[in-house]
Amino acid sequence: MKAKDLLRLGFNEGPAVGAALSAINKFSIEDELATVELLRVLADPDAHLQHKWFAEVSRALQKAKPAIMIERAEPAPFEVWGEGIEKGALDQMKNAARLPVAVRGALMPDAHQGYGLPIGGVLAVENAVIPYAVGVDIACRMKLTVLDIDVTQFERLRGELSNVLERETIFGTGGAHKRPLSHDVLDEDWLVSPITRQNFEKARAQLGTSGSGNHFVEFGIIELTKPDLDLAAGKYVALLSHSGSRGTGAAVANYYSQRAREICKGLPKELTYLAWLDMHRAEGQEYFAAMNLMGKYAAANHDLIHKRVAKAAGARVIAGVENHHNFAWLEEHDGKQTYVHRKGATPAGVGVLGVIPGSMATPGFVVRGKGHAPSLNSASHGAGRAMSRTKAKESFNWPGVKPMLESVGVTLLSAGIDESPHSYKDIHSVMKAQSDLVEVIARFDPKIVKMAKEGEQPED
Repeated sequence: MKAKDLLRLGFNEGPAVGAALSAINKFSIEDELATVELLRVLADPDAHLQHKWFAEVSRALQKAKPAIMIERAEPAPFEVWGEGIEKGALDQMKNAARLPVAVRGALMPDAHQGYGLPIGGVLAVENAVIPYAVGVDIACRMKLTVLDIDVTQFERLRGELSNVLERETIFGTGGAHKRPLSHDVLDEDWLVSPITRQNFEKARAQLGTSGSGNHFVEFGIIELTKPDLDLAAGKYVALLSHSGSRGTGAAVANYYSQRAREICKGLPKELTYLAWLDMHRAEGQEYFAAMNLMGKYAAANHDLIHKRVAKAAGARVIAGVENHHNFAWLEEHDGKQTYVHRKGATPAGVGVLGVIPGSMATPGFVVRGKGHAPSLNSASHGAGRAMSRTKAKESFNWPGVKPMLESVGVTLLSAGIDESPHSYKDIHSVMKAQSDLVEVIARFDPKIVKMAKEGEQPED
């Protein structure tokens, strides 16, 4: 059998033809039998991914088969929290609601325009995952640990704690440890995707480091007005960090978002970044496995940062809270199993704890979810940007920002001016707008802040 024979059967030129000829030669399959089996594979590639001869042909056909965009007769329902949400973010949410896979959505009060799904957007879909609805920084995460440092001694220790952050943290796009750190996450299955396999050494080198943009590690004071988190009411010293899955997570996001766009050929321009991967196909399963691995990797990064900083500070951890906010979870909504994408949104199911930060000069909050169904059990992931990074760089300078930092007792070790507190929305207004979504149980005020240095490209 030759290539021209396969084209007559209905194959298109491409990898599937090569895979078929290779299998026929490898297994010495007679033409008549090969014709029968290949016609079956061609008719339904998804059903023959484990074929004894032509599994590779099935996979090649599956990759080549475009997803068909049949817009919903009516947009999927979604609700909006907060006022004054920018038009770009609202338009992106409306576009997401048009997808044939969409079930329900929600827009959080910190929302602003992103790529595909807006930052602060939540979207539940059936049998599909949307890489750009998770985002480039997969499993970007918050972690707060309460330490046994005497809060009355904080000012005396400010200089020492500043030195600890300088010594024990690494920031920036290429940031990596000269001697890689150890963690159980390196023993996970990094072969779940060719991208995680190829980036394993990079992931190991960057383990326990932070990204750029709005990523930070900071000491601050947390206050509980009543007992919670197994702590008495009162003030405590705490460490708060925000970062994700570093270069490997970005590689996973970029590769699978490109694959999604290749598969979903013919999408309208405004939906290009909402291209999806079918969970019945190999690419969907592969991305979902890689995304979950990046979730474990992001958690490991925070785990190591907090352990190293606490040890260097001579402190013991007495309580903690952490959560992802760029991820897709398999959850039941509207009586259906759906993949809920929270792009810059915090899980807020009944009793679920989370951390919602403000800015380097404004408070963040530890919250407990109320499980509000219309929000898909979600809340904001922060204050949200009030302006773009470009606009912030044009509008602010450090001499104008430092008085604000000094007024609230913040020592800033490093950051880009695009992270100026003035470039963010008012966190108190954001929290008020989502009082039906979460209960505030503690307030965190930053006191010593470290971010990537000026000029680093953002990863958020």
